[in-house]
Amino acid sequence: MKQVQLLKPGGLDNLHTCEADIPEPEAKEVLVKVKASSLNYHDLLVALGHIPTEDKRVPLSDCGGEVIKIGNEVSMWKIGDQVMSCCFPNWINGRPKPELLSFIGDNEDGYATEYIAISESALTRTPSGWDLMQSATLPCAGLTVWRALVDEGDLQAGETVLVQGSGGVSVFALQLAKSKGAHVIATSSSPEKLDKLTSLGADKVINYKENPEWGRQVLAETQGEGVDHVVEVGGANTFGESIRSIKMGGHMALIGILGGASINEILLPRIFLKQIRISGIAMGNRVSQEAMVDFLDKTDIRPVISHTFDLNSLSEAFKLQMENGHFGKIGINVSD
Repeated sequence: MKQVQLLKPGGLDNLHTCEADIPEPEAKEVLVKVKASSLNYHDLLVALGHIPTEDKRVPLSDCGGEVIKIGNEVSMWKIGDQVMSCCFPNWINGRPKPELLSFIGDNEDGYATEYIAISESALTRTPSGWDLMQSATLPCAGLTVWRALVDEGDLQAGETVLVQGSGGVSVFALQLAKSKGAHVIATSSSPEKLDKLTSLGADKVINYKENPEWGRQVLAETQGEGVDHVVEVGGANTFGESIRSIKMGGHMALIGILGGASINEILLPRIFLKQIRISGIAMGNRVSQEAMVDFLDKTDIRPVISHTFDLNSLSEAFKLQMENGHFGKIGINVSD
């Protein structure tokens, strides 16, 4: 089978396509033919060597695939089932614990491979009517949004959500929030992307390049109250304005570090005087993913995939991601 391995010390030039043996599933494992994957910011950090891994690590954390062989003690799946991955294969339910958070494509080999043998509990079904490429956008970005807005945020109809930019997390957050009956304010520096966000249902859009203190505009758009939820993906560059934007008693889901990981100045009084609740979010557990899939069965949501690449062109896909040339997700065709 074809497989991509990342050689130490990382970097896009160290993504190596090779041949590997198709694995045999153990008693409680299934053999999955990986049809599709999609790129996440975490995958990029791994590929660049910013998150060190073992030599010859197989990258990519998302999978949409088909079960083609089962171990003799498998009870959850049958041959032919369409499945998608769980980013934390050991985190089944409950709150996170360190021993449960081994991450596919980082601590363990990922899905840049045509076949993988994996525990039967490390997968869920795909949403009804979704193809495998669409399903491959959900395990990291989609589940992160679900946990942020539903599990931790308890999003209600009529509330207001602020999303930042037009990557996979932000676009899915917009789609999920609208499907829940919420109002959405979206930011971007690109007029073209702002138009696309509007076409997806954003109620208000703000060009943060033209409005560096865009939090003030968010307050103006909400009659001075602020938003109920912030899906914070920008990190250092956006955190201060996000705090300005949120209403008293509001919720911030702290997800990304696209604009930097270190914040030199935090206006702590603004946080506690507003009584803001901040949740650190990194994906979720298997039970939460199952709940997300059940919900998506009842909606017409479909992911936005602006570009697709073959596995042989994985480094080119990462380059596009680094250039922020995509809208929504970048898909990877892994096998036919």
